[in-house]
Amino acid sequence: MTAQNQTIDMRKGEELTASAIDPILKERIPGLKGTPVIRQFPSGQSNLTYSIVYGDTRLVLRRPPFGTKPKSGHSMIREFRVMNALKPVYPAVPPTYFHVGDDDSPLGAEFYVMAEVPGYKLGRDLPKDWTLSDADIHTLGLGFFDKLIELHQVDFAAIGLGDFGKPEGYVERQIKGWNARYDKARTPDVEEFRDVMDWLEANRPEAEVGHAIVHGDYRLDNVILNDVDPFKIEAILDWEISALGDPLMDLGNTLAYWIQEDDPAPVQMMRMQPSSAPGMPKRGEIIRYYADKTGYDVSNFKVYMAYGVFRLAVILQQIYYRYYHGQTQNDHFARFKDQVNLLGNHARRVIED
Repeated sequence: MTAQNQTIDMRKGEELTASAIDPILKERIPGLKGTPVIRQFPSGQSNLTYSIVYGDTRLVLRRPPFGTKPKSGHSMIREFRVMNALKPVYPAVPPTYFHVGDDDSPLGAEFYVMAEVPGYKLGRDLPKDWTLSDADIHTLGLGFFDKLIELHQVDFAAIGLGDFGKPEGYVERQIKGWNARYDKARTPDVEEFRDVMDWLEANRPEAEVGHAIVHGDYRLDNVILNDVDPFKIEAILDWEISALGDPLMDLGNTLAYWIQEDDPAPVQMMRMQPSSAPGMPKRGEIIRYYADKTGYDVSNFKVYMAYGVFRLAVILQQIYYRYYHGQTQNDHFARFKDQVNLLGNHARRVIED
């Protein structure tokens, strides 16, 4: 199969110039010559991601978005640190080169640079030229969750991430924190969803089922597959909101994106990954599979699922808030208000089910 690694011309207002980045790249990475070709990866809706090519050397730069950002969000050093720590024991992360903080940055914002990992990045649907059977696709789907389970079983203290966060109280902090972020980012054209937030507060688990490295944004379209063997995950991307916490919260986040063929039509329209392809495991099977593999109690998983759906609504609302207030010029974000309302109502359905 052919590797999919699409880039676009840089979006207006999000340009990265060679004059700004070329000197520091050549200073930090030996052997770079000439003028880089810089393009943008189209999937960046939160942090911005750029392709920087010097001949045969392909680099990727990640930086925060322009405009107002959540106080604790978009930390490039967190992404950089967790990938560096994981690489020796969990190879499915991109190799990193260096990180630059705000004070030393020629971009006016922190950023880091990593190697571009060759392979295939899935989009909304499976490629038409793939000849996988339904059983193969089922294996592909469960293999994706095997990699999440493997992450959740990493001994984070042993790899120097014992201080990466405070896992105790993670569930409470996350539910209260995302509720507060929604209140802060809400605009007049989205619903209040106070009922959803109150239900999450009232029904949240009292303690974590366990403590693990949680990715926070684990999706099929956030992994790079081997371009010969699609069952092998070469790299997991977008570690910006990784932390130490309850692994069931991470599974809830992932399943919030896992739209299947029997979901309501409006929800289907939000699908970003091929989770509804014939043969893909459904959410109920995935939850049981995860429980069997980890031993975690999933009897109260409705809370984790509702949390994951509403958290996704908040993430989109934070992005839409920047668009609403003219802090970003990406017109793609204009429709996010409708998606926020849709997801809030979807969280209500999860609660009522």
